[in-house]
Amino acid sequence: MDFFQVLVLAILQGLTEFLPISSSAHLILVPMIVGWPDQGLAFDLAVHIGTLSAVLYYFRRDLNKIIRDWCTSVVQRKEVGDSRLAWAVAIGTVPVGLIGLLFGDFIEANLRSTLVIALTTIIFGLLLGWADFKGKRERDEHTLSWSDIIIIGCAQALALIPGTSRSGITITAALFLGLSREASARFSFLLSIPAILLPGGLKVVELIQIGTPVDWGMLISGVVISGVFAYLCIHYFLKLLERIGMQPFVIYRLILGTILLFLAL
Repeated sequence: MDFFQVLVLAILQGLTEFLPISSSAHLILVPMIVGWPDQGLAFDLAVHIGTLSAVLYYFRRDLNKIIRDWCTSVVQRKEVGDSRLAWAVAIGTVPVGLIGLLFGDFIEANLRSTLVIALTTIIFGLLLGWADFKGKRERDEHTLSWSDIIIIGCAQALALIPGTSRSGITITAALFLGLSREASARFSFLLSIPAILLPGGLKVVELIQIGTPVDWGMLISGVVISGVFAYLCIHYFLKLLERIGMQPFVIYRLILGTILLFLAL
């Protein structure tokens, strides 16, 4: 990989991981369209570490409180402060973990085609638009019931299909359940932490087993660039979300999906 490829893919990962437009679709399709060689497992891991670092840093105060309240709740055996939110993130991660372990290889081998990505980009884009239009937007993430958490967690499992968008489908489910746009996005971002961390850990193991040479300069560049752009993306997305809504992202997905359909057919 040359530095320009690193720069483009790291920016793409940083911007699209938390926007409802599917990071995996962009990372698969851009190299395919421009004829770049596959960036490889090590680089995918690096840019995911960058985006994970961004969300951890952005929500560092919230996470400190959530972890502290959770530890206290375990000792006292009762709900304390934001301890319920910690359990919500943990329980909401179970479906994607199970589906990933059971069907990850099948999805990787059979569902990474341009046609699949085009269809999921359009279908789940329309669903996001409908949820934004119909949702009551009256609740925050602290009001989630256990059934709400399971529904959002199961929705997140659909994001294993390329083009769905992990943030897009979890925000869609949260909006349908009556959460505000900001609360939907905040819970989606918190839910992303284990969703990025767990497969990232598996990639580390796989990378060690492969034992291929690593270009540390390129990997560190990928981490830093994706992390900076992911942080900026989270900040401005949450800041502007109530004003602009989801419709710009829906329009983008419809345009992108249509273009991909022409490429696939």
